[in-house]
Formats: sequence, structure tokens, C-alpha cells
Amino acid sequence: MPNTVPNVTFKTRVRNDALEGPNPFEWKELTTDEIFKGKKVVLFALPGAFTPTCSSTHLPGYEDNGGEFKKLGIDKVICLSVNDAFVMYQWGQHQGAKNVFLLPDGSGEFSRKMGMLVKKDNVGFGDRSWRYSMFVDNGEIKKMFIEPGFEDNCGSDPFEVSDAATMLDYLKNN
Repeated sequence: MPNTVPNVTFKTRVRNDALEGPNPFEWKELTTDEIFKGKKVVLFALPGAFTPTCSSTHLPGYEDNGGEFKKLGIDKVICLSVNDAFVMYQWGQHQGAKNVFLLPDGSGEFSRKMGMLVKKDNVGFGDRSWRYSMFVDNGEIKKMFIEPGFEDNCGSDPFEVSDAATMLDYLKNN
């Protein structure tokens, strides 16, 4: 694992109210510097939008605790997945995400450079992020919680240490 977040440019979509029609969005590139520089960030990564554990527990846990993270000095909570910007936007809408920024790692470049890209062909996903969370201060990775069993085509989907409660406990005690 790297000591700092890798240098990546993410392809995101943002609303532009000046645009007319059914799709008032435009592309916006976000660099890791824009996301992490001078900020305290909690990022959690998961295998996929609209998937059972990610939708029922992982994202909601961070969303429900958004205020607690702010009280602890966290500037931004980010959910990263190897999904495209359109899928991540729709998933955020479906989940009612307000406290968590959903960041698409569409090509998996960030996940690969983090050493967290795995094959999930056994469930028809292709390359995806392994489930983990990390606390990043000004681009420096201070703490990572990586789910056990890291491997390609893992037969299970462990969810034991990358949850919001574990991260909150770490932040409160450090």
C-alpha cells in the first residue's frame, strides 16, 4: 500500500442548471489534489453500487454518521467504487446520499494504484475495488482498514473492519 494517495484524475458528472433538457449535467475532472490536499478525508471503497452489502449497510453506515465525522474534524467522507459516473450518481440518488460524496473510479485506476484492485469475475463483476476504508490527512494515508481475505475471485464478501463504526472508533481514539 502507498503512504500517500496516488495521483489520479477522476471523471465525474456535475449538475449545470444553465443546461437545458433532460440531462443538465456535464463532465468535471477531479484530481486527487483537489480532493485530498489540505483536507482530512475518510474514504471507503466497496465492490459496487446497488450491491446488497454496499447498499444495505456500508454506504448507509457512513451516511448516517456524517455529523459525527464532521464533529471529529473530517472535511469530507467519500465512497469510492469501480463504477462509472452515471451509475454512482443514480446510486447516490437512490440512497439519498447527502453526507457522503460518491466518487466513481470508472477505469479502476485509483484502485489499481492503491493495490486494491481485484478480479470479481466469479460474480460477473470484472475488476473491482476490494472493500477497505482509510483516513487521509492532506494526501497522506494515516490509517487503513482492509477487509480480510484479499484475493482475486474471493468466494465471500467480508465486511468486518471497513465499516463506519470502526473508523469512528479509530478517529475518536487517535
